[in-house]
Amino acid sequence: MQKKQFTIAFYNLENLFDIYNDAATNDDDYLPDSAKKWTSKRYYNKIHKLGYAIKHIGMEDTGFPPALIGFAEVENKRVLKDLITASDLKAFHYDFVHYNSPDERGIDVALLYNTRVFNVVHTETFPLNIYNDDGSKDYTRDILLVSGSLNGTLIHVLVNHWPSRHGGEDVTAQKRLAAAKKVIEIIDIIKAEHDNPKILVLGDFNDDPFSKSLKHLSKTQGLYNPMATLQSHNKGTTVHYRAWNLFDQILFSTNFFETQQGALTYRESAIFNERFLQVFRGKYKATPFRTYVGKKYQGGYSDHFPVYIVLETV
Repeated sequence: MQKKQFTIAFYNLENLFDIYNDAATNDDDYLPDSAKKWTSKRYYNKIHKLGYAIKHIGMEDTGFPPALIGFAEVENKRVLKDLITASDLKAFHYDFVHYNSPDERGIDVALLYNTRVFNVVHTETFPLNIYNDDGSKDYTRDILLVSGSLNGTLIHVLVNHWPSRHGGEDVTAQKRLAAAKKVIEIIDIIKAEHDNPKILVLGDFNDDPFSKSLKHLSKTQGLYNPMATLQSHNKGTTVHYRAWNLFDQILFSTNFFETQQGALTYRESAIFNERFLQVFRGKYKATPFRTYVGKKYQGGYSDHFPVYIVLETV
């Protein structure tokens, strides 16, 4: 019997805003008349490039684009519709799950899925009630839960974009620990409703695999984090002051190691850092080819590399 393989991916799209002013979001930097000059041409160039990149994530492993891919930093449904109808993706039967979140920047998470292999059963969002030192609320991204059937197996996917390190890693660490505790609460709910559920937790966690928040999440819920083996001093998913971080990760319940016939089983994981996604010369060579550095337009893809895992039926 031939094995079926599926790529599950995550990609922070670096401020995928449309070109239209929305009073409900902080999108003033991403308008045609802004300092960044976010024009229709630049927008559709980014859509085209992201479509090309997404199509090729895991392609060498499975022969197909991702079955599921979580996103961070999308403004709204319009940008997602433009993305799934991009030339490189329109043939692959994609749809998406997206909710507007209270994030102060107006960026959300979403899940893209191939309707031929994944059937959505339930979707829900969970807000993060996090506060700043002065007692004011930190309006950040909701956690997105999508439950559905992948090749006949019910899985539960949690898409995350945890609070940033803006203001200092140590100062903001408690916010990400609070996010980890919220994910633990959600998984407890799933476990109360389902016997031995298959769970995937993916996102931009703004922490590395060995950070306190991720270690707490993994240990408390018995999740496996394959990204812990991928990070090194010269390898990651994003660069800050010329130092690599691996903020983009996919964790999963250990029942993805089960090998009985018909089960979805974990095979491998990787950072998708193909050459076309990299700066190809200069002091930042091999780092992510960004759309902007500050207000200077670069014309690249994103300031993050995607990550992915491959699941297969046995």
